[in-house]
Amino acid sequence: MKNYKSFLLAAALVLTSTFAAFAQLQQPAMSPAAHVSQVVGFTKISIDYSSPAVKGRKVFGELVKFGETWRAGANSQTIIEFSTGVNVGGKNLPAGKYSIFVTPAASGEWTIHLNKKAESVYAYMKDGKIDEAALAADDVVAVKASPASIGATERLQYMISAENNKVAKVTLAWETTAVSFMVDTQVDQKMEQFKAQF
Repeated sequence: MKNYKSFLLAAALVLTSTFAAFAQLQQPAMSPAAHVSQVVGFTKISIDYSSPAVKGRKVFGELVKFGETWRAGANSQTIIEFSTGVNVGGKNLPAGKYSIFVTPAASGEWTIHLNKKAESVYAYMKDGKIDEAALAADDVVAVKASPASIGATERLQYMISAENNKVAKVTLAWETTAVSFMVDTQVDQKMEQFKAQF
């Protein structure tokens, strides 16, 4: 009888710990966190974002409406970080973090916004939409970019490439569309500044 009670107690403990483990197990995120980084010249460029899936939907024009600014990812803002100063769209930006927003267009060029409120999640949401005027007030640069057709891409992804190791091409790709902007890491200027110190 004593052994039977010990067995029941041990079985109860095993079941309790199993249920506790299952309770802690969470479903995989619908839009999992993603990260990409690349050193270009002297600059490390990093992007942190959430990666939603197409899941049979029409993305650009329906899920992401033309003419409305979008946070360029899911869940929270998409963050790009530069380890040194760079130039984007003809404007010098100091090292630091910036949020990326995109305004897609039905035809013609899209607008890519780099914004200084990198740590402020949903900073511009108003009545379920992004407040365009508030966003524009905090843009450090807004660049025009032509979208390109690509093969089917189920999950949103960012890519960073730099063939000459001086100017990076940052690309957002999702569904059958890609849009890119260039980041000049100012290698030559930094070399000149370094030489001037000696």
